[in-house]
Amino acid sequence: MPEFFTRKVWNAAAITTLALGLCAFSNRPPKQPVHKTIEQRIDSLMAKMTLDDKIGQTAQRGASSRVKGPLPEALKNAVREGRAGSVINVVDIDKVNELQRIAVEESPRHIPLIFARDVIHGFKTIFPIPLGQAATWDADIVEQGSRIAAVEASSVGVRWTFAPMLDIARDARWGRIAESPGEDPYLSSILAKAYVKGFQGDDLSKPNSIAACAKHFVGYGAAEGGRDYNTATIGQQMLYDVYLKPFKAAKDAGIATFMASFNDLNGVPATGNQPLLKGILRNEWKYDGMLVSDWNGVVEMTTHGYARDSSDAAAKAANAGVDMEMASNTYEKNMKALVASGKVSITQLNTLVRDVLRLKFRLGLFDDPYTEQPDGKVILTDASLAAAKKAAIESAVLLKNDNVTLPFAKTVKKIAVIGPLADAPHDQLGTWTFDGDSKDTQTPLIALQNMYGKDNISYAPGLKFSRDRSTDGFSRAVKVTHDADVIVFFGGEESILSGEAHSRADIGLPGAQDSLISALQQEGKPIVLVIMAGRPITLGNVLNKVDAVLMAWHPGTMGGPAIADMLAGIAAPEGRLPVTWPKTGAQEPLYYNHTNTGRPANKQNYVAIDSIPVGAWQSSLGNTSHYLDAGYLPQYPFGYGLSYTMFDYYHLVQDKTVLNMGDNITISAEIANVGEHAGTDVVQLYVQQMVGDVVRPVKELRGFKKISLNPGQKQHVVFTLNTADLAYHNQAMKLVTDPGKYKIWIGKNAAEGLPGSFEINEPVVKAPVKGRRTKR
Repeated sequence: MPEFFTRKVWNAAAITTLALGLCAFSNRPPKQPVHKTIEQRIDSLMAKMTLDDKIGQTAQRGASSRVKGPLPEALKNAVREGRAGSVINVVDIDKVNELQRIAVEESPRHIPLIFARDVIHGFKTIFPIPLGQAATWDADIVEQGSRIAAVEASSVGVRWTFAPMLDIARDARWGRIAESPGEDPYLSSILAKAYVKGFQGDDLSKPNSIAACAKHFVGYGAAEGGRDYNTATIGQQMLYDVYLKPFKAAKDAGIATFMASFNDLNGVPATGNQPLLKGILRNEWKYDGMLVSDWNGVVEMTTHGYARDSSDAAAKAANAGVDMEMASNTYEKNMKALVASGKVSITQLNTLVRDVLRLKFRLGLFDDPYTEQPDGKVILTDASLAAAKKAAIESAVLLKNDNVTLPFAKTVKKIAVIGPLADAPHDQLGTWTFDGDSKDTQTPLIALQNMYGKDNISYAPGLKFSRDRSTDGFSRAVKVTHDADVIVFFGGEESILSGEAHSRADIGLPGAQDSLISALQQEGKPIVLVIMAGRPITLGNVLNKVDAVLMAWHPGTMGGPAIADMLAGIAAPEGRLPVTWPKTGAQEPLYYNHTNTGRPANKQNYVAIDSIPVGAWQSSLGNTSHYLDAGYLPQYPFGYGLSYTMFDYYHLVQDKTVLNMGDNITISAEIANVGEHAGTDVVQLYVQQMVGDVVRPVKELRGFKKISLNPGQKQHVVFTLNTADLAYHNQAMKLVTDPGKYKIWIGKNAAEGLPGSFEINEPVVKAPVKGRRTKR
């Protein structure tokens, strides 16, 4: 066995199906670890590798969703011959260990495999979708969910996940907004660090840590028209100041891998984009981790029209620095000839292979390649389920609550549960939940029955699924409301309607949900709309037909008990919107931190379509930037969310009004709970630079704090800003903080707050000191 490979004695319980094949290996005395640096170990291994060995390490193999049944002989042979560096979508511990045994015993260089899987918002214990987790504004929740996912997934051999997705998303029509941390680079950057820490733990080589992957690098969330895979056109300042920020935060947090995006960025597919992958990621950021393509991303550069054929695609990806090819096989087919022709240098290939090997060493796979059966239960534990429930409560956003409909009054005894998502265990889990099992899901219907008693819950879905247009179930749904004190309608969209390749032009409630709500409204009873969806849903006339709206996103395994607790007042929704909520899909892309036009709209100059006189003389009607029929405001602003109590903001104080470069400013406010319930609020700090070298956003989030207060309690909330925190990229692409005037707000969301202001002085340039001449 090569000197670079040492291992622990494998747990016998993990090899029951492989006893004969491993018996001799297990009886060998383990070699002592070689005390060399990782780079020295890579050097030693690389010196023994042939060109074929090296090319083999750049290949990721597997199936599109899961390798089912016996392991395919073709896959085993590829591993045996050293033609696989990683295997995707094998999640059975025995199969993982069988393939790993073949790799470390039978392949030419005995190099272990990395087993990868999309573990996006949970493995078996499913947490709210990432957009829902972003709505918690709570890095601890995100870190805890990722840690639980890592522990569960690694227990079956998965050591690499393709998460977190860090694409800034400003268009709710885009299906993958469900996986996004939202529209704001500041919030997204904080959550990026939490994801990395959760997945990777404090030591990547520990068996229950998994390598995280920052995807999709970069600009995927700016897909034109919200259409998945579409082109993205992003200016340099916008790229650096918005879209790259969460990726840089992940890199600084030590993320192990990056994934190149599907899309083209300013005309060049990210998979072959040298200025992006080599220029920014490698050279500017000094990133030394592994870079993987997205599924078929390399070969798809031919469809883009950027590569002539698969050979050209392989050369462009390799020379851009893509270390490993997912799914397609352009490297395997073409790399040897590309190296021979000089189109890809052996030095460049060696760089790719070193990145792959470095990840394997960092994961500890050369020292301990196998997965042992865990001691005790690690999947769906009581603690994991409790954490998932807490995350669902913290992610839920109360959007409307007329007449204090929520929480239910004590007089509410009988509840009519209606809607296609009241008892939809699969759809409740949301997008990208390959390993979540609907039999483990606890739905709102069951939770409410357990809480109030089955006799007090009348249930009729009304629609069989969210897209159902049939009205056949309407009469039954209306009938079961007759004895009810309140109606709870569980609507939204099935999980398949969001996620990859599931963009929607009309992002309202699909199917006949609006019509069913209209029929229920005729009963004259309070209606609570609980939305489960992977994106903001435009509500149109629905909003006027219901008394309360609770956005639950796709809340995961424990969504049912979480929602029941919130309806009953045992818990209160704590979420705040991580994206701007539109009135209509036609407003998209819509985001709070936009720049001003020369003619911005406001209440005074906005012209509504119905206010225009018939036969009016042709004019520009106010000369401002807005829609005649949708106005200029969203339905709900970024950061918005109601509570079961009321919070007052008052007494903004700042310790300075004039700063010099390098100074700090402290801004504070008093926050008081003036309602009758305990509650949690997210206090938000926004800044606006009034004049810049390029036009600056009307507001930018620069801080937030989550606080919990009992009735009558107040808290002094303090933020500190340094002038460096206000830096941006100017026309010359230099990171600068400008002197000049700034506005600040401490508030509940991006649309309101206590105002303040300060000014940064011009830096003082000292005149050079003239030296005295000395006579000789």
